[in-house]
Amino acid sequence: MKQDQIGLQLYTVREETARDFQGALRRVAEIGYHGVEFAGYGGMSADALKQLLDELGLISIGSHVGLQRLTDNLEEEIAFNLTLGSKYIICPYLQESDRSSDAFALIIPQLDEIGRKIQDNGMVFAYHNHAFEFESKLGEQFLFDALFSRTSPERLQVELDLGWVQYAGLSPLAYIEKYQGRLPLLHLKDFRQAEGGGAIDTVEIGKGDLDIPSVIAAARSAKVDWLIVEQDRCSQNSLDSVAESFRWLQEHGYA
Repeated sequence: MKQDQIGLQLYTVREETARDFQGALRRVAEIGYHGVEFAGYGGMSADALKQLLDELGLISIGSHVGLQRLTDNLEEEIAFNLTLGSKYIICPYLQESDRSSDAFALIIPQLDEIGRKIQDNGMVFAYHNHAFEFESKLGEQFLFDALFSRTSPERLQVELDLGWVQYAGLSPLAYIEKYQGRLPLLHLKDFRQAEGGGAIDTVEIGKGDLDIPSVIAAARSAKVDWLIVEQDRCSQNSLDSVAESFRWLQEHGYA
């Protein structure tokens, strides 16, 4: 992993992209992020968005695309992302109705087939976790591990959201090591528990409980391609939050 491979999941700044999509992208580039991961395209055409990315010097890492759209509009998403120069298409979440063990077992072959089609077009399919994949099991395996044991690395890679792994009470470092070689994308999501227990929320990188230096050392050892900052909720303007996270990474020699 190169030190400058720091990306931003644009879901973090969704209020700002909804208000001014192009202006938000310009600010992300000014902050110093090298790449972006999309969660919608601001109503722009693929050609226009690619032109803007080139102007700003931003790489399109890939796109988060919901399962329904992956099922119904996959060819359109593939074509759009090929135009952007994306390498990855990522399934970012599953609806509540799909999260039971029985429902999840039926979705695994769907994801495998989606991955085959994406692979056939020269791109890489990945799956992004939350906490629920570590709270239920298929047989003796967590849902997360069952998914990757029942699909091939060629058809499905791991986008590991470290914050949710830690939130589920598991070791982010152990999961980085476990999926080394199948883990091109890591979401840096820092959580912090309120004093006295109670609420847990996402915070700027370096302000939470995630051991960022150890995580990044493990990511480098695992040859992760991209570290991607994501913050589900921000207590200040989200562009200020992602600037603060990037500044922390810069000050500690990671960007």
